[in-house]
Amino acid sequence: MSKIHFTKMHGCGNDYIYVNIMEYPIVDPIAAAIAWSDRHKGIGSDGLVLIDRSPVPEADFSMRIFNADGSEAMMCGNASRCIGKYLFENGLTTQTQIRLLTLSGVKILELHVKGGKVERVTVNMGTPMLEDAHLFTPTQGLINGTFVSMGNPHYVIFTEDINQVGDTGRELEYHPAFPQRCNIEFAHITEEGSIRTRVWERGSGITQACGTGACATAVAAALTGKAGRKSQIIMDGGTLDIEWRESDNHVYMTGPAEFVFEGEIELNKLQTT
Repeated sequence: MSKIHFTKMHGCGNDYIYVNIMEYPIVDPIAAAIAWSDRHKGIGSDGLVLIDRSPVPEADFSMRIFNADGSEAMMCGNASRCIGKYLFENGLTTQTQIRLLTLSGVKILELHVKGGKVERVTVNMGTPMLEDAHLFTPTQGLINGTFVSMGNPHYVIFTEDINQVGDTGRELEYHPAFPQRCNIEFAHITEEGSIRTRVWERGSGITQACGTGACATAVAAALTGKAGRKSQIIMDGGTLDIEWRESDNHVYMTGPAEFVFEGEIELNKLQTT
């Protein structure tokens, strides 16, 4: 029985299992994501990320993301930073600028390298979308918030009670206003001017961090006059620096990426190294 080599990585605590499917093809990524993401019976993660060659010349590599419940995500900022580190430090590229194909389009990764190691990565997350009838239909009675799509849907609620993330986030993910379900952010402005944020990710529940969620929160804060175009987003697992540039209307996210461990998996058996 063949074994699949995997790498566990995280960006601000948002942890995924990464597999280079150029070497280790996965026939059923949905089943693998569900089984391997289990924190008691599997490897434990927020989901599974597949790294592959790009099928189009506009990008260098591609990624697909499957949440812990098996649903496929459009984009993940934390995962894209980890992919940049993975590709560079595993010798799959020598470039410090990588074009990464996602279901939300091509994202540009800028690697900040020191001593041969990728310390931080800046991702051009593109232009935020503030209206999308396929993702958000305003509904009476919905908690007041700001809808922002960063290639995937987010609904940002500014409140002093960000710890309602569990109960309220679970409920809002499936609210009729969001026909494709939604990621929900609860945020408040700190005395220092940063933005403390907690996230309910569709398909994964409460996560330590969410890159697209941090971007959506920064955009929502700027739109509502709670912050300028540069924000420091403090999430459960760490801090991300977000800039919504006026020059091109793109959102840029900068943050860390970390290896956790590597291993091999054969059916339901795990062997970590």
